[in-house]
Amino acid sequence: MGSLTMIIVMHQDATADEVTLVVDRLKTLGADVQVTTEAGQAVVSGTTESLLAEQGPWKDLPGVERVVPAIPGGRKVGRQFKSIDTVVRVGDVDIGDGSMTVVAGPCAVESRDQLLTTALAVKAAGAQILRGDAFKPRTSTYSFQGLGKPALEMLAEARDVTGLPFVAEVLDPRDVEMVSNYADMVRIGTRNMSNQALLREVGKQSKPVQLKRGRAATVEEWIDAGEYVSAAGNGQIVMVERGIRGFDPVARNTLDLTAVAIVKMQTHLPVMVDPSHASGRSDLVAPLARAAVAAGADGLMLDVHPDPSVALVDGPQALLPSEFAQLMTEVAAIAAALKRSV
Repeated sequence: MGSLTMIIVMHQDATADEVTLVVDRLKTLGADVQVTTEAGQAVVSGTTESLLAEQGPWKDLPGVERVVPAIPGGRKVGRQFKSIDTVVRVGDVDIGDGSMTVVAGPCAVESRDQLLTTALAVKAAGAQILRGDAFKPRTSTYSFQGLGKPALEMLAEARDVTGLPFVAEVLDPRDVEMVSNYADMVRIGTRNMSNQALLREVGKQSKPVQLKRGRAATVEEWIDAGEYVSAAGNGQIVMVERGIRGFDPVARNTLDLTAVAIVKMQTHLPVMVDPSHASGRSDLVAPLARAAVAAGADGLMLDVHPDPSVALVDGPQALLPSEFAQLMTEVAAIAAALKRSV
């Protein structure tokens, strides 16, 4: 049958003894048990192969408010666990509150001047969060891998100059503490969506998390990756659709807008779209971004570079600052038609 996860939500006024009783009962089944707190309520989750058959009696235990069914659907990130949309706060920016949030900046930090020039430009055009990576997972080991900690220091300076909070990717569980000490939001990239050790480590820190969909991952696998982060203690997760591998070489990937709607229906987490990495082509970024807004995405993440022709990473997909400013005008118009703000 495989392992199953049960989530038991305790009443707001449940006592410590009542929580302990539930935990002890789960452990007698050999369950791996975790206790977290959500909105002031204790939440007990247990994973074992025998939970499904034992589900009924849990509802009758003292202090238990409800039992979320074993998966599918029985996830802390799922709608059955929480019907109200989660709003993720990054600095002073809210993602998932009904408005459109735009994250923009260079794919990789290459120099102080490159970063500050881009940061000031995207700020002036209306971006709310800055992106820029210190560590880059590259297909070739000989490609530019990022500047590391010095880039995080540059991003912190750009935040001081512009007032924009920033998001940065982490590749290694050993670097989670360092990256989260600098960044306002930590990102798990597409290549690491199934890196459970990294998912757990990122889930243990307190900064909000961006979780990109794997290049060949199903929607269910992507949501399950989000559950790893949530189960480790951090429910402030923003899902990012960035395209999946297809068979047509006309674009780098195939943007799956169906996934945006599905994830918003099946989970309470906000969903952003990255049309830059989805297309790999700057001339396709704008139409895909407009479509993402119309599809109900909670935000966009866009690559912007002052001179894409000399970019060390993903230059062909980067927008010029002027092109980004024009796209922001178009995005605002579409959002307004849907009674949303940017």
